[in-house]
Amino acid sequence: MLRRLLWITLGLLAACTPEPVEPEVRPVASLRETGELVVLIRNGATSLYVDAEGKYAGLDYDLVTRFAEELGVKVKFVIAPRVSEMPGRMILHEAHLGVGMVRRERQGLQFGPAYTSQQPVLVYRSADPRPASLGALGDGVLMVSGLFAPTMRNMRASYPKLRWSEARHQDTEELIEKVDSGLIDYAIVDTQGLELAQNFHPGVAVAFPVADALPFAWAWPADAPQELGKQAKEFFERIRKDGTLARLLDRYYGHANRLQPVDATTFLSRRLTVLPKYRRYFMDAEAQYGIDWRMLAALSYQESHWDAYAVSDYGVRGLMMLTTDTADRLGVTNRLDPEQSVSGGAKYVAMLKDRLAVRIAEPDRTWIALASYNIGVAHLEDARVLAQRGGKNPDSWSDLKTVIPLLRNYEYFSTLKYGFARGGETVIFVENVRSYYDILVRFEKPLKLMFPPFNEQVTVANPEGVRLGIAGRGK
Repeated sequence: MLRRLLWITLGLLAACTPEPVEPEVRPVASLRETGELVVLIRNGATSLYVDAEGKYAGLDYDLVTRFAEELGVKVKFVIAPRVSEMPGRMILHEAHLGVGMVRRERQGLQFGPAYTSQQPVLVYRSADPRPASLGALGDGVLMVSGLFAPTMRNMRASYPKLRWSEARHQDTEELIEKVDSGLIDYAIVDTQGLELAQNFHPGVAVAFPVADALPFAWAWPADAPQELGKQAKEFFERIRKDGTLARLLDRYYGHANRLQPVDATTFLSRRLTVLPKYRRYFMDAEAQYGIDWRMLAALSYQESHWDAYAVSDYGVRGLMMLTTDTADRLGVTNRLDPEQSVSGGAKYVAMLKDRLAVRIAEPDRTWIALASYNIGVAHLEDARVLAQRGGKNPDSWSDLKTVIPLLRNYEYFSTLKYGFARGGETVIFVENVRSYYDILVRFEKPLKLMFPPFNEQVTVANPEGVRLGIAGRGK
């Protein structure tokens, strides 16, 4: 109760949130002088974070590192803990580029092409009455993502009595968590971040869109040399044409919003009640085969819902739902024995990954191996043939998952070596495993702590010590 009163007080004090004061910064040296691209970036699941493998990840992170590699320069990311500061700091030349910024007309800045868009939406606890409009929020505590604070300031005339506070340090998932736990009543967040977070907080729902979708782009000082801006625009034009941008968007958002709230709620409950009985088997399997135990647990849940005695109509059994032939090859003598089943399933996933060409990088390597686990190596190879025929990349899961469902269509499977397969089920299978894995990564500790490896080409400066774990959570 005291915590909630504190948030209400903060909300009232911040009802008329002032424009933030821009910090004093020193201009960055020119890229031509240093050979190092300095980039202002925010922390978050849609921008830059430390992933489950202890590596830096995020859509903006991947885009910038590819761009810097093409330019042949190093890159230094500078974490901006407050989104509202980014435009002012860019105008003052603290960095060469600011990424993940709302593309708004602002004197002193130029923007590149939009590469994604995000719509501000109001979220509330689904167990509460659904509010009809901003004017109907009453005295409820409302926090607004820093991304959309300018939008809300522009709406003051329409809602003069609306009280809200800007979340200058919290990311989307943290705001949703506060709504879900009852610390605040409402939050205005972005749709992409919401889709990622709803699997972890299924008790939160969308009430209504607050405004139209806003374009996101890279920005640079208007008085900066024109060459960098020209190169950035050419880069985005190129990655749109060759499919790189689409594949990156699919990597981070393609599996979002796959689970229904009831599925996510059930999974979260069984994580507490059922998973503890088998956790050590998954951890032992990771120690032996090098596959994240949380990935194995996610795969097992998709297969059997962690039912050690599960049996399907097709004769597969156990936690990892192994066939008789597969179990025999793996040396599993009792498929209903949890320890044998998990060890055998982990060994099989490792074998499937080893069969793939070395050029296939993570995370595609894992997703493609999981597809093989479900549909079989032979049918997976047929899908790769279809991808090649269609001018798609057979080494990319985002491309493969568009053709695997075609394996059930006569006009396609009749031209392939191994014939009919229920490919649509395989796509659902892999995407669900990805979603369950994301949930476990949020709530379950890794077997061993991992930290971003040293890379002389890429450095991250974090002067205010923002926690860079997934969704802003340190490990």
